[in-house]
Amino acid sequence: MGKKSIVVLVLYALAMVAVVVSVDVLFFRTFAWARLLANIGIVLVFGAFYLRFLRP
Repeated sequence: MGKKSIVVLVLYALAMVAVVVSVDVLFFRTFAWARLLANIGIVLVFGAFYLRFLRP
C-alpha cells in the first residue's frame, strides 16, 4: 500500500466522521435510536461506496 492510498483512506475516514457528526448535530440531537440508525446507514453507504469505487 503506497503513501497515496493511505492518504486517500485517511481523508475518506475523516469525511465519513464529519458527515456522521454533522447529521447527528443538525437533525438527530435528541433522538437516540434515530441517531443510531442514521449513523449505521451512513457507515453502510460509505462502505458500499468504498467497495465499489475506491478498493485497490
